Amino acid sequence: RLPHPTQRESMLRSCAARTARRSCGAAVGQRRMMSSGTVTVQLDKPYETFKLESEPPMTAEVTRDELLGYYSLMYRMRRMEISADTLYKAKHVKGFCHLYDGQEAICVGMEAGATWGDSVITSYRDHAWQLSRGDTVTGVLCELLGKQGGCAKGKGGSMHMYKADANFYGGNGIVGSQAPLGAGIAFAHKFAGDGCCSFALYGDGAANQGQLFEALNMAALLQLPLVYVCENNQYGMGTSKKRSSANDDYYTRGGYVPGIKCDGMNVLSVRECTKFLKKHAVEVGPIVVEFDTYRYHGHSMSDPGITYRNRDEVSQVRAARDPVDRAKRYCIDTELVTEAEIKEIDKEIKAEVVAAVEAAKSAPMPDPSELWTDIHVGQTKDFFMRGPDITTSSGVYGTVV
Repeated sequence: RLPHPTQRESMLRSCAARTARRSCGAAVGQRRMMSSGTVTVQLDKPYETFKLESEPPMTAEVTRDELLGYYSLMYRMRRMEISADTLYKAKHVKGFCHLYDGQEAICVGMEAGATWGDSVITSYRDHAWQLSRGDTVTGVLCELLGKQGGCAKGKGGSMHMYKADANFYGGNGIVGSQAPLGAGIAFAHKFAGDGCCSFALYGDGAANQGQLFEALNMAALLQLPLVYVCENNQYGMGTSKKRSSANDDYYTRGGYVPGIKCDGMNVLSVRECTKFLKKHAVEVGPIVVEFDTYRYHGHSMSDPGITYRNRDEVSQVRAARDPVDRAKRYCIDTELVTEAEIKEIDKEIKAEVVAAVEAAKSAPMPDPSELWTDIHVGQTKDFFMRGPDITTSSGVYGTVV
């Protein structure tokens, strides 16, 4: 059963309210705006369109509660990923680890423009999406550390976050594999007639995958409510887009499917674009969007990220386009939130993430019996699975269900 569309909005509101209640207390005597007050923000980077006769607005109406929610969630994601970096370097994280810092505006902006009734499926850079769909920092870190309390009981790790009750279908480790799956999820939405759509996210490194174009062709034929989301962070592993793609205007790569390019470092631009994308997908059919973004870390934690680009490039992007800093500036420049409130929010989130790290580190490992569970749907305790040798097998020999 699909979650009620207001669940996601409730999470953002409660996030804002939790931080605002405490931070307002620290700002007594300073000017405050009513939470219902709305301001209009002029967006600074125009959209680029392909085969479209209209585009999203270049303005965004936003309230104090919304800005607090966006900033709080983005800052929480940033601190969580910084902690994941530290935990990996301390050898607490087993397996791969792909961080999302620098790209937070895409996740939060899309969530603000969609609902939890809409489905999301993404690549292995998935920690922030797990958090945005209702998990906790502790839950995400438990999964990273292979501990009980993670969404996959500690058996999936970094690349396999999943939250079906909020229509988040992972976390997929094979490059581009989420593209056809996303089309299938879009087919399910159309079959159900629920007015929702499927967002299938992939990076510029996966943009040349054949399966992506095969699935897009089927989606166009069936007019499925599908949004292909290219998170163009400029590098596929260690290869720049100019060296890997004959056409790096990824929003035009659908050919017979319309597309749009949006500033992926601006949470409000992403929000307005997402509203436009969903409307088109549900009413017309598939559409491709390219979110222009940047990752601060290397492709994964095994990639230092400075052999194919230099530190100055990363520093320049941080200084000019950082998405968390831009959200903070929106809060302050609109005069809906004070600097004192922001400082209090930052302090609380830092403390929350520190506590989550300790909770994840102290959480128990999965019981060894969990090695034999979740292999097949509906398997019984007698279902036979062979171990490294017959004496370490599980179940009753000959049992197949």
